[in-house]
Amino acid sequence: MYKSLLKSIGGILFLLGGVMLLPAIVAVIYQEWYALAGFSISAVFTGAIGYLLFKVLFNKNEDLDRKFAMLTAAWGWLCIAVFGAVPFLLTAHLTPDAALDSFLHAGANYTASLTYFKNPLHALFESMSGFTTTGLTMAVHEPSIGKTLLFYRSLSQWVGGAGFIVMVLAVLHQPGRGSLLLYSSEARSNKLRTSVVATASAIWKLYVGISLILFLYLLVGTLILLPDYPRGEALFDAINHAMASQSTGGFSTLDNSIGSYGSSQMEMLYVLPMVVGSISMAFYFKLFYKKKLSAFWNDLQTRWLLISFISGAATLSWFLMQENILSDPWVKGIFQFISALSTTGWQTSDVNQWGPLPVLVMLTAMIVGAGSGSSAGGIKMTRLLLIVRGLIWEIKKPFVSKNTIKTIHYNHQIKLPEEMHALLSQATLLTLFYLLMILISSGITSYFMGDGYSPSNAFFEAASAQGTVGLSTGITGPDMPAAVEVTYIFQMWTGRLEVIPVLVMIRALFFGYD
Repeated sequence: MYKSLLKSIGGILFLLGGVMLLPAIVAVIYQEWYALAGFSISAVFTGAIGYLLFKVLFNKNEDLDRKFAMLTAAWGWLCIAVFGAVPFLLTAHLTPDAALDSFLHAGANYTASLTYFKNPLHALFESMSGFTTTGLTMAVHEPSIGKTLLFYRSLSQWVGGAGFIVMVLAVLHQPGRGSLLLYSSEARSNKLRTSVVATASAIWKLYVGISLILFLYLLVGTLILLPDYPRGEALFDAINHAMASQSTGGFSTLDNSIGSYGSSQMEMLYVLPMVVGSISMAFYFKLFYKKKLSAFWNDLQTRWLLISFISGAATLSWFLMQENILSDPWVKGIFQFISALSTTGWQTSDVNQWGPLPVLVMLTAMIVGAGSGSSAGGIKMTRLLLIVRGLIWEIKKPFVSKNTIKTIHYNHQIKLPEEMHALLSQATLLTLFYLLMILISSGITSYFMGDGYSPSNAFFEAASAQGTVGLSTGITGPDMPAAVEVTYIFQMWTGRLEVIPVLVMIRALFFGYD
């Protein structure tokens, strides 16, 4: 089994090495030769280790059991983040100080943010934030890290959003029961086709197709709304932002995220991609493969997600309007609520200026999150709906006749009491773990950050890291204490995998693998 674990991790690293070659093409286009060297070395190094584990040392296939599938997910994602940090680290160290000026705009009075990635911890943070589709960043001024790393950040979110293990299954076609367990260990449950490999392939086809549509939508929209915007920059922005929105990642090519456009119309343009990225692949499969337009309303999770977007955006906008601190409260309210609930994390307003009620609405949205089966983080809408339905069932149960067959109707399915108890227990347990992680992290943040930030700031930042959201109160940055940075790295990792695989890994480390 240990050999299968290492072989699976080898497959992941082999594909990661291939992913690293794509930014090398961008480096050639923009003549960023030091970045080209950094990515070329990283790709060969990562791919060679992956090939060695996957094809040479452990060539024989063995089926994984549930425990080792979870260990593969936990160790695999940790390795992705660690090896994914190498291009940041190498590019930062290979680029001489004289070349850094080319990344700064005229009159800039700050140092290029690329230098921050000379710190291995910062590089690991950026990598983990990217692949887990969080969007918290060490790049204070994003354009000053160069086009190659900007593209790599967006690409890492895009492949991380679809799921690296899903990509391994789709590309390497690993058969057996272990494939199903690996697929489930990456916080996925819906099989769209008869086999997991076919499901993984369908997910990637849908994912690529939707991303292309979003790219064209953003490119055309930008050129229409901002006719004077440089076309080359519009193209680069559209490519990166399409990947970031489809993955609900939220990294941006701009210094102040979508707010850099200085246009309310552009903010509204970006609302649709965030909504699209937050909806599950199972919904898109019904819509595009099975041609079921009724899925817009019949799918319980999608229906309540759309209702939540509309009602939550209206509520937040109303609160902001009452505070009278923003010139465009409805635009900011709609954009920021959808950014929070979808866990995309694009930010166009400083939440530190807001009152307690708008911040509470944003916190609630970040904690709940969007659709299960999408790339979004949070508790997930389907889990919240299950808990609510379970509570209603428990309240009604004493009033049901003893002779009545006690079945529960949930999302067009009939559940027996035993099934409902099991589902409800799992959903409640994961939710408690999720909230506990936020509380512990906010305590650590408050302790190490000192008086500069309030407990509410610490809770907001912790919720953002755990929900893989990316919205920030200003705590996250290269000057943050190392203890807080490590805590957020751990949160992003557990948030992407929904805690359990990481807990299984920790248990195995302390008490053995048997």
